[in-house]
Amino acid sequence: MFSFLEGPELIVLIVVVLVLFGGSQLPKLAKNLGQAQKEFKKAMDNKSDDPSDGSPTDK
Repeated sequence: MFSFLEGPELIVLIVVVLVLFGGSQLPKLAKNLGQAQKEFKKAMDNKSDDPSDGSPTDK
């Protein structure tokens, strides 16, 4: 997924994130990203299980 991020590019990205958000904000940012990812996956699982999503049925 992030094959374009190799050695120098990854270091530059980390430095930019540190400058933008500051060291004290990084744990909060990581926690929020994790929660958002969990909710997104949960919503995707619910959508595929939901028969009322408008998809045609065999009846």
